[in-house]
Amino acid sequence: MNILRTHKLTDLPHLNLYRTHYEDRNGDPKAWVFTSRQDPPRLVSGKWDTPDAVVIVPYHVSRQKLVVIEEFRVVLGGYQYGFPAGLMDPGETIAATCGRELLEETGLSVSRILRQSPPVYSSSGITDEAVSMVFVECDGTPSNAANESSEDIRTLFVGPAEAQALCAAADRRMDVKTWVVLWSFAQSGTL
Repeated sequence: MNILRTHKLTDLPHLNLYRTHYEDRNGDPKAWVFTSRQDPPRLVSGKWDTPDAVVIVPYHVSRQKLVVIEEFRVVLGGYQYGFPAGLMDPGETIAATCGRELLEETGLSVSRILRQSPPVYSSSGITDEAVSMVFVECDGTPSNAANESSEDIRTLFVGPAEAQALCAAADRRMDVKTWVVLWSFAQSGTL
């Protein structure tokens, strides 16, 4: 496999479309279209060490439950279960992004970061978007007062039994990262 060249197809603020020309393992020319939040995309820049966004896995200390959000997603035409998440602002640390996004989306405050993943990729067939999964303890009372007008978010508190039920519900749309964490939490009762 050999990457030959990549060119930008769109010019939008947060996500763009790219076409990469490459040779397959037989040396035959091929093309692949994908999206990236980076400009240039990671396969051109080689910047693999910094995530585009964070996915926050919050454990509410007082309630002793995981925090899950139900959020309207335009692309799905309905609501999806997921964890609070958001893009990192330029120069912002992962910890700062977690604190800002958790507060904006749920009204809750991060009290302690437990651990974080390196940048991980969940749909590398269509995008080079990388996220860091950040497991945190949080507290406070839920509020959607800081939601933007384009956000419609409901905060839920989930114990192992509720996590099991959510994972088993075929009629509910769920983010893949959320499903994996909830399934594990339902089985073990721990993060």
